[in-house]
Amino acid sequence: MRLLDTPTAQHLLRTPLVARMAYTGYDQKPRLIPVNFLWTGDELVVGAFAGTYKIRDLRARPDVSICIDTADGPPQVLTLRGRVTMSEVEGVLPEYATMQRQGMGEEAGNAYLEAIDQPGLRMVRIGLRPTWVGVLDFQDRFPGRTPKLVLAALGADQ
Repeated sequence: MRLLDTPTAQHLLRTPLVARMAYTGYDQKPRLIPVNFLWTGDELVVGAFAGTYKIRDLRARPDVSICIDTADGPPQVLTLRGRVTMSEVEGVLPEYATMQRQGMGEEAGNAYLEAIDQPGLRMVRIGLRPTWVGVLDFQDRFPGRTPKLVLAALGADQ
């Protein structure tokens, strides 16, 4: 858990990246989906629309793994595992609104939120308080483990 306090983990949790959430589907097959997220300081929050297969599946099997990583340069990866909690709300989930504004920009985010905030909208707050954390950082923690040819090809050998 102390890995959450590393500069790499804090950077990945605060950068507007898309995470990937792995969970077990209703048919007991693995699922992996992209999700927007918000880190509150002790909980990773994902917003979802009520009535989706994802919500049905997570109610049955709430154990998940979430990966947040970079796509450029030597990789930086944060993996979180644990059991999610869920609560349904009427209207737009406040954390979801924050995620959309961060990812889309204030103006586009507000327009999107206004378009979906219609009577009858129900959302689900999916919260993960990690019970296990893993960090892979080939830029800062493990630069010696990345072959020099790979670093040179990525322009990270300077």
